[in-house]
Amino acid sequence: MIRKIIWLLLFPIFIFAQEPTSWSYEVKKISDDEANIIFNVSIQDGWCLYSLKTKGALPGEFIFEKNPAYKLIGSTTESPKPKSKYEPDLGATTTFFEGKATFTQKIKILKPEPFNIEVYYSGQACLHDGMCVMVKKDFLIPIDGSLYKPQLSSIVNSDNDINEQNNLLTNADTSKLTTEVDTSIYTKIFGINPLDSAMQAYNAQYLVERSEAKHSNRSLWGIFFAGLLGGLVALVTPCVWPMIPLTVSFFIKRNKKKGIKDAIIYGLSIIIIYVTLGLLITIIFGANALNALSTNPWFNLFFFVLLLVFAIAFFGGFDLTLPSSWVNAMDRRAERATGLLSIFFMAFTLVLVSFSCTGPIIGTLLVEAITEGYLAPFIGMLGFSIALALPFTLFALFPQMISNLPKSGGWMNTVKVTLGFIELFFAFKFLSVADLASHWGILDREIFIVIWVGIAFIMGLYFLDVIRFKGEEKKQHLSVIRFFLALASFAFTFYLIPGLWGAPLKGVSAFLPPIYTQDFNMNDQHVKANYKDLTPAIEFARNVNKPILIDFSGYGCVNCREMEASVWTDPKVKDFLENNFVLVSLYVDDKTLLPVEQAITIDDGNIKTKLRTIGDKWSFLEYSLVKRQSQPMYVIMDHNGRILNELYGYNKNPNAFLEWLQEGLEAYYLVNR
Repeated sequence: MIRKIIWLLLFPIFIFAQEPTSWSYEVKKISDDEANIIFNVSIQDGWCLYSLKTKGALPGEFIFEKNPAYKLIGSTTESPKPKSKYEPDLGATTTFFEGKATFTQKIKILKPEPFNIEVYYSGQACLHDGMCVMVKKDFLIPIDGSLYKPQLSSIVNSDNDINEQNNLLTNADTSKLTTEVDTSIYTKIFGINPLDSAMQAYNAQYLVERSEAKHSNRSLWGIFFAGLLGGLVALVTPCVWPMIPLTVSFFIKRNKKKGIKDAIIYGLSIIIIYVTLGLLITIIFGANALNALSTNPWFNLFFFVLLLVFAIAFFGGFDLTLPSSWVNAMDRRAERATGLLSIFFMAFTLVLVSFSCTGPIIGTLLVEAITEGYLAPFIGMLGFSIALALPFTLFALFPQMISNLPKSGGWMNTVKVTLGFIELFFAFKFLSVADLASHWGILDREIFIVIWVGIAFIMGLYFLDVIRFKGEEKKQHLSVIRFFLALASFAFTFYLIPGLWGAPLKGVSAFLPPIYTQDFNMNDQHVKANYKDLTPAIEFARNVNKPILIDFSGYGCVNCREMEASVWTDPKVKDFLENNFVLVSLYVDDKTLLPVEQAITIDDGNIKTKLRTIGDKWSFLEYSLVKRQSQPMYVIMDHNGRILNELYGYNKNPNAFLEWLQEGLEAYYLVNR
């Protein structure tokens, strides 16, 4: 028993003593007024350090304190190319370094005098078993500006930024604050002392096990089936469907054995062509760029315009066609070539001829896939090509089936127009991401829903033949299929309308802007945090005798928003949470600078942690309490800082979350009776 008590007391110290990285820096002059600051990091075996552009995990970040003597040129680069893997606990493909990494920042010298550059690094390092620590480093880099010859215009212009610098850096000298602070200051900053050994020993028993989260995020299998579905849709477009009997007849005219062989080679050629396209996308962009696309506002804006163009093309506004010279060149090569090569060029000709219909489908698939990881474009194109190639091969094997195919007709144009509406739905999703990332505030939740309502309603009118597009004639009668499609469109329209007054719309919540962008909420069914600071939450919880539910969250945390929309809105969860807990949401990515009295360097005797922003404060608190650095992370504790049950992460099962809340409430009354 004594041995166990000693272990519980020492457990936090062992964790905090780990320093998985060692750093060095160098300054290299590259011109008369430019230099590179190079940071080299060595990473211990068994650990990984997340890259500057990773998804899911907290990315690394270098913060350069402003100084009129220099300015940054571009962003910080990293090498070598980071590794990638899909992490189910995070629901994303992360990028990270193992062994060694180098980060380079180019600067321009503005004043020919000695000065120091203050740099702050914050990142996340993890063991392969899932335990993570925050890596925080301060660098004071001396620069001998007298060795450079800055341009006169740069020197003059730099002085104009001094007032802006003074306004922004209200606590620029916080690095000079003493690290030997009284432990009572921790209570003033956090509401509790997160380094209190007795409290950590009590909490250690709840850190052994952690609830396993079940993820519903799209995996590579999801991308594959999305590609498969896209290929099946492409088959019934006017550019592809008529080509099936035409192409298959070429193979069945040969002797049966050779025709079957050639048909299989033809199908494999189609697969090779499209899979190569997916590989090229991955190679050209690289894993880092693909991951960055999911939140980059300008790429998302480009995708919005691209899908809008695709929609207009499907509506008949214009034809998306490749240069006829390409098609003719492939056709001539197919005629001249012999054997396998001629069949390959035939497949290539099909790809080019059908581009006007398949291009938008492929484009939409790739746009969705490249935000899911570096393997996704390859997997998506594999699914698409298999679906597209399979019928050509099957009908060559069983030619009698061709007679059962529906004849070409107006129904294929209906398929094209329907795809145009789908492109419109997706287009505004990407515009929403760009709007949120840039804080433009032009596409809040109501406006987004109104646009989707309009698209769905017009789509219903189209299926009823009330409106028609270019080249379409009035239908003599309404088919059963169009009737049910119209019914589905109007049903979707009426499903969306309550969202204008704050309904959660769980079925499409992943596509909608978050609920906090809702200006008008007539009947708010969403749980809102009582507090965004722990100190007042603890005081209130002590007065009303309730446990505290800490929601370690992030402004950029998609999984956090899904939990709020899918779990917290459940009536049983909502009532139980509001009646029995004091809820406090702490955002670990909040970049707001701390007041001077809270911007301190914490020294627990093992490592030093500098708190500069509100996010730094809550990130340090999360690690101190639960030895984790992931979001969402839910912790139930009493007003003395004691954790009452095991941790809870991303799990969209309302019953499981409610059961966890009940266990925490029971533990609170047992501990505080």
